[in-house]
Amino acid sequence: MANVVLPDAVLVKNYVGGDEIALATLIERHQSKIYGFIYSKVMDRDITEDIFQDTFIKVIKTLKTKNYNEEGKFLPWVMRISHNLIVDHFRKTKKMPYHRETEEFSIFSIMSDNSPNIENKIITEQVELDLQRLINELPDDQREVLVMRIYDDLSFKEIADVTGVSINTALGRMRYALMNLRKVIEKNQIVLTN
Repeated sequence: MANVVLPDAVLVKNYVGGDEIALATLIERHQSKIYGFIYSKVMDRDITEDIFQDTFIKVIKTLKTKNYNEEGKFLPWVMRISHNLIVDHFRKTKKMPYHRETEEFSIFSIMSDNSPNIENKIITEQVELDLQRLINELPDDQREVLVMRIYDDLSFKEIADVTGVSINTALGRMRYALMNLRKVIEKNQIVLTN
């Protein structure tokens, strides 16, 4: 018999009905996207793991109390929980994301230059710094949508669900973010290539 991939809604229902393996399947299915989303905001593996665990503790508690209303939106719901926990983390530590000026911090930490050429490495680092500064200048709502779309690879539907706005608002924020970046790049004649 072939493996049947059960939809999230069925797995949630099975878990609420007592099937612990259903939750493990849900976590395994979505862990890389949720973990990557959290990490892109906090840029620290230990904090990411804590928030990831706290996210699923909240998910389990909500599902166990049968307060979850399944509408085929499990992943956006979990992303919203993790988003709220990230906001709580930064409120507690009084640090705002995107403003941590350390040598390790880079919104492009996933990117790497495999070339042994030191000149390319220096140019790439400068381009990353310039782009990071430009993105940091965007209004918070525009920056948030841009980062979720480009770096977290979320759809506009997922972004809308996570941020609690309509899809049109999310699209509009992305459009304005790109327009604002383009204006600053043209005005200051910035070259973002190596």
